[in-house]
Amino acid sequence: MTNEANLQHTVSAPKVKKRKLASLDQRKARAGWVFVLPFVIGFIIVYLPIIFNSIKMSFFSLEVVTGGGFRLDFVGLENYQYALFEDTSFVETLVTGMKELAFDIPAILIFSLFMAVLLNQKMAGRAVFRSIFFIPVILSTGIMESIEGQNILGTYMDQAGGVDDGSGSSTASEIVTAIDIERLFSSMKVGTGLVEYVVDMINQIYDIVNRSGVQMLIFLSGLQSISPAIYEACRIDGATSWETFWKITFPMISPMILVNAVYTIIDSFTTESNSVMTYIAGVYKSSDGQVRSSAMAWMYFLLVMLILAAVGGLFSAFVFYNRRD
Repeated sequence: MTNEANLQHTVSAPKVKKRKLASLDQRKARAGWVFVLPFVIGFIIVYLPIIFNSIKMSFFSLEVVTGGGFRLDFVGLENYQYALFEDTSFVETLVTGMKELAFDIPAILIFSLFMAVLLNQKMAGRAVFRSIFFIPVILSTGIMESIEGQNILGTYMDQAGGVDDGSGSSTASEIVTAIDIERLFSSMKVGTGLVEYVVDMINQIYDIVNRSGVQMLIFLSGLQSISPAIYEACRIDGATSWETFWKITFPMISPMILVNAVYTIIDSFTTESNSVMTYIAGVYKSSDGQVRSSAMAWMYFLLVMLILAAVGGLFSAFVFYNRRD
């Protein structure tokens, strides 16, 4: 009888619910939202209304009312048609900006990766060299950025006369010419397109160094995350430095290449020296320029998004992720 009572008591006892603990990834995700919450709040309160008004104005025409104020009249896609088919300078500037981007991004990525590999080597004064290569990033902000945007130094060098090469033209703002590169590649079967590209990269080395500091840091972080045991195994197997780079280093930092490509594209499209940004800012100051510049800016934004999607999709097919499952 006692056993039956104990059995009934056991069956009728309420079940204690175990508290489900959040996993480490969930706790990290919550902590991430806490950090980005100020930006999210600021974006919703400050930037979102501005973005909405900018989109709205691109579909209207603006007319100043006598006595103060203005009036908006809905015109549909008229401002977009004006930017594409009537304002030929905008399309020409847009195409020129795309060409500059196609040349600048590979040069910045290659240079920053090359310098990151060198600065990752064990050598005396490595921290000093890293600081030296990152100094241009700090100096290219504030007043130095304004000076560089106005190209004061280049104007002064052109006015100074530079070096007379006998042709009557000044070579103050050029480090090398196409003739110099052709002499260097005289024994190689190299086309004129590659020669011009190399000449442009050498003559723009100052701008490339200025815009490669952040990318070098990202590449350095990726290189330092690679386990030294992997390189030790490669040396034991007799792999050369060239083979180790292409078989180990390059695949393992490919996610950093994708990140740097996206960062460089955005940075190139939004810098003050960008020709498209300068042109849109000039249109904004003209009569009825606020609505037309809004249409131009949003077309420019959509083009940037398409380029980012294309680059991201292309690079993602070759990115190697070291998953720890």
